[in-house]
Amino acid sequence: MDLATFGAGCFWGVEAAFRKVKGVVSTSVGYMGGHFPNPLYLDVLSRITGHAEVVQVEYDPQQVSYDELLEIFWNIHDPTTLNRQGPDRGEQYRSVIFFYNAQQEETAKHSKAKQQQSSRFDKDIVTEIVPAGEYYLATPEHQQYLEKKGRAE
Repeated sequence: MDLATFGAGCFWGVEAAFRKVKGVVSTSVGYMGGHFPNPLYLDVLSRITGHAEVVQVEYDPQQVSYDELLEIFWNIHDPTTLNRQGPDRGEQYRSVIFFYNAQQEETAKHSKAKQQQSSRFDKDIVTEIVPAGEYYLATPEHQQYLEKKGRAE
């Protein structure tokens, strides 16, 4: 199994989208990319930690490729808005791809360039592509939140 970690706005909807993908073994929501140890939801929400809300995806590369996961990532949010998705504002909602190895980094950069060259986006893509760091799991009530609330599409 391989790992992929994406930030694309509020982690609840992002997680719900990846949970539907054949080959995705598990997902969890949490925080990555900040400077504050063991952040809690309210810490991140207060914008003092530097973390992004992220979804960590464990997947079987025999069933779904990293490229395919990236396509889903690009399709579920607007990567041209800086620190914002819809009504959600703040660095915790930034568009970011955290990579775990050189192959993921190269694939993510190539994918971003391909998306930018397409006619799909009329503004510059602001998605960060950075090395994965410490992952802090969000509390149980945040895991599969939309499913628990009966709102996962």
